[in-house]
Amino acid sequence: MSQMQDKICVITGATSGVGLQTAIGLAVVGARLVLIGRDPARGVAAVDMIKRRAPSADIAIHYADLVRLDKVRDLGAALHAALPRIDVLINNAGAIFQRRESTAYGLEKTFALNHMAYFLLSELLRERIVASAPSRIVNVASEAHRGATLDFDDLQSERRYSGFRAYQRSKLCNILFTRELARRLDGTGVTVNCLHPGFVASRFGDDNGGLFGVAVKLAKRIAAITPERGAATSVYLATSPDVAARTGGYYDKCRLATPSAAAQDDAVARRLWEVSARIAGIAP
Repeated sequence: MSQMQDKICVITGATSGVGLQTAIGLAVVGARLVLIGRDPARGVAAVDMIKRRAPSADIAIHYADLVRLDKVRDLGAALHAALPRIDVLINNAGAIFQRRESTAYGLEKTFALNHMAYFLLSELLRERIVASAPSRIVNVASEAHRGATLDFDDLQSERRYSGFRAYQRSKLCNILFTRELARRLDGTGVTVNCLHPGFVASRFGDDNGGLFGVAVKLAKRIAAITPERGAATSVYLATSPDVAARTGGYYDKCRLATPSAAAQDDAVARRLWEVSARIAGIAP
C-alpha cells in the first residue's frame, strides 16, 4: 500500500496547470484530494481528468476567490468543518497582473493572492495540520524571486507598479514565509518547504491583454515546460520520505537549492510575518 493511501491533501489552484497535475500525481498514489478552485466549469473538467488517470480517486472540491481575504476565511471554516485531518496543504494558486488592481481590502492583487492567501489559509488550518502530524505544508514559489527585495514602506506597490516586479516580490514572500512558518512549527511534526516549479506552459498570465499578454504567451510557447514536469517537485515534497524530516527548504527539480540572499534574511521573514498577521487581523 502506498504511504499516501487515504492521506488528505488540500491543493489550491488545483483545477488547471501545475495544481491539476499535482492533484493527478497525488491521486495515482492513493491520496484523498481536496481541490480548491475558482471556476466551477474548470472544476468539473479537472475532476473528470483526474478520474481518467485514477478512477478510484476520492475527490472533493471547494470554490473560493483567494484574492479576497473574506473568501479565504470562509474556505478555512468550510475545510475545518469538512475534514477530520489535513495531511498535506499545497499552496499553489498564483497569478501575475499586468496592471495594478486593488482588492476590497485595499491590497494589491498580486500580494493578496500570491502571498496573503498562502499566509492566511495556512494559519486558519494550522491547528488541524498540527493535529494531523506528521504532516506537510508545500508552498509554490519561483526562481523569479531572485533580484527582488521587500520595501515595507510600499508592500502594495503604490508608488511604482510593474507586474513582473510585483510578482517577483510575491515569490520572495513565499520563501520568507516558508522559513518563518518552519521556524514556528519546529518540533510539531509539521514540515514546511517551498519550490520552484519551472517556467510552465499553464494558464499563467493568460488573463493579461496587450503586449504583455502576447509576450507571456510567446515565451511559454518557446521556453516553457509541461505542467506535468512543473508539478514534479510539488509531488516530491508532498510524498517523498527523503524530505519527511526536512523543513524550511527551497527546492528546484526535486533537489534542495539555495535561494537569494534576500530570501534567507530571517529578520525580514519575521517582519513580513508580523505585517501579514496585522493585515489578516490575527495574532502575530
